[in-house]
Amino acid sequence: MKKFGLAWQILVGLILGIAVGAIFYGNPEVQTYLQPIGTIFIRLIKMIVIPIVISSLIVGVASVGDIKKLGSLGGKTILYFEIITTIAIIIGLGAANLFHPGTGIDMEHLSKKDIGGYVSTTEQVETHSFADTFVNIVPQNLFESLVKGDMLAIIFFSVFFGLGVAAIGEKGKPVLAFFQGTAEAMFYVTNQIMKFAPFGVFALIGVTVSTFGVSSLIPLSKLIFTVYGAMVFFILVVLGFVAKLVGVNIFNLFRILKDELILAYSTASSEAVLPKVMEKMERFGCPKAITAFVIPTGYSFNLDGSTLYQALAAIFIAQMYGIDLSLSQQLSLMLVLMVTSKGIAGVPGVSFVVLLATLGTVGIPLEGLAFIAGIDRILDMARTVVNVVGNSLAAVVMSKWEKQYDTEKAEKYINEVKEAKPAIQ
Repeated sequence: MKKFGLAWQILVGLILGIAVGAIFYGNPEVQTYLQPIGTIFIRLIKMIVIPIVISSLIVGVASVGDIKKLGSLGGKTILYFEIITTIAIIIGLGAANLFHPGTGIDMEHLSKKDIGGYVSTTEQVETHSFADTFVNIVPQNLFESLVKGDMLAIIFFSVFFGLGVAAIGEKGKPVLAFFQGTAEAMFYVTNQIMKFAPFGVFALIGVTVSTFGVSSLIPLSKLIFTVYGAMVFFILVVLGFVAKLVGVNIFNLFRILKDELILAYSTASSEAVLPKVMEKMERFGCPKAITAFVIPTGYSFNLDGSTLYQALAAIFIAQMYGIDLSLSQQLSLMLVLMVTSKGIAGVPGVSFVVLLATLGTVGIPLEGLAFIAGIDRILDMARTVVNVVGNSLAAVVMSKWEKQYDTEKAEKYINEVKEAKPAIQ
């Protein structure tokens, strides 16, 4: 019996989850029964992310074995990330100023959510600076970084360990073989976990819709349409232009990542697709060393969707309160976001945390975030997709920049995907 492909299974799970959530809106039993299923799925993904990143990066770096090449790659990667995220912030500011999603909104008819948890988290990261980001890349204790899931520190250690394995030559081959086997075993585990994805998506989206209800979207529909429109513009125009510059069709990227994009949107979790994105970008012609370094690093430095949303949401809240931000204030906001949005990807509710740490610097009331907290999940779904596309494309850009992109391998993979029947596997 033929079965539906993963993308279709996830889509069915998404639709059924929305239907169940809408039918049982406000019923606490939905969360009681469905939340554990969604939580188990997310935990399964988090369980495999760090082993995959460590093993893939060590194998990739050991195969390069040149610290100068890796230093060059790191510098180019950070430069590219900074340029793209700055453009994302500018587009977010531009969309908010052009469409004025917060103008004319009656705040008395908006429901407010408790953001106390985000406030307490913000107090822990307010001192975060650009210099702190680079200091925190170096782990004090590797095991502590592993427990916290501090990806930048884990990447730093893995790079140096990979260089060490390469430096000891023949003695390092058994170590290299171990991590090669680990990487292959973890990718097998990933494929098995992905079979559970439709159930995880069904549970997560069901809980979300039953909690906030479809009716809560109506008062803030202008904000939702503006955010989604800006996200689509950024992907198709900005990232599409970047893809064209490096000789890649952005729609081919969508084609090979369709399963991951649907899953990322449904779960609002970039981590949920990290292992499969790394695997597919390697099949798309990117070397293992570049893929294993660029994509995980992008989760801290290249959150295009998150930075775009933060800029747009900040102006939206100012417009709700009738605050007219001058050009200099908006430039100040942009500069602050460029710093505060880096290196804290592992913080829960990172976009809210960054906004709370940023709004006060330009005189925007922090309480405004309580009005959009209820629909943040819907907005988070969109920005997660942008983050995934941006980091996937970054792997191609860096591979091209380093002249290591395998065009023949990429074309072969694209042809395989095109020839595969879309409805079955």
